[in-house]
Amino acid sequence: MGSLRLAANDAPGTLGDAAYLELKEALFAFRLLPGERFSENAIAVRLGMSRTPVRHALARLLREGYLDMDVRSGWSVRKLDFEQFDHLYDLRLVLETAAVRRLCEGYAEGALDELKDFWLAPPAERVRDGQRVADMDEAFHMTLVGAAGNPEMARVHCDLTERIRILRRLDFGSAERIVCTYDEHAAILRAILCGRADQAVMLLRAHIEASKAEVRKITLHRLYSAREQQR
Repeated sequence: MGSLRLAANDAPGTLGDAAYLELKEALFAFRLLPGERFSENAIAVRLGMSRTPVRHALARLLREGYLDMDVRSGWSVRKLDFEQFDHLYDLRLVLETAAVRRLCEGYAEGALDELKDFWLAPPAERVRDGQRVADMDEAFHMTLVGAAGNPEMARVHCDLTERIRILRRLDFGSAERIVCTYDEHAAILRAILCGRADQAVMLLRAHIEASKAEVRKITLHRLYSAREQQR
């Protein structure tokens, strides 16, 4: 298993939270590979912590679906299930297209102002940092659903976003993908602002399908590369 490091300057309020964030980052970066087995004690040693906060962090990641635990074989990273991810992306499309249609009928004043400021910025003012764009991409889609005015829809979408994050964040490793995301989000947003529901839905669907195809390709490549490095 790759080295894990707890950054003291970035640690949140509790050691359990710090262990959780560090482990989650290791999962997202494929320093902990799908299917990999490990012990609670090994993680505690690598993080330089006692087993109590590590146990809390592992239990939290288990509840969120990132890990598996068997009383006989111990802890392991849950294997990637691309069929399940396809189902989640299908659900995402249902929620987001419904939200976009509602937004084209009207929304609260100011609800989309932050999205306009970021995604409609001139090319020279665009952010080029992949992690920042990944965070803002999540915020774009969550804001659209939240602005539609259905809190239950927003809650389900938030949970779904968490479950596919391990794949989605891989989509921003190249300048080309960042440019595409800016252009596609800007087009979706302009269609919403003009109340063009059919156009907005068509653009959103194409955007999500393209992203899904890209992250599947990148994920398989990253997994292969990570396993090669461990040999």
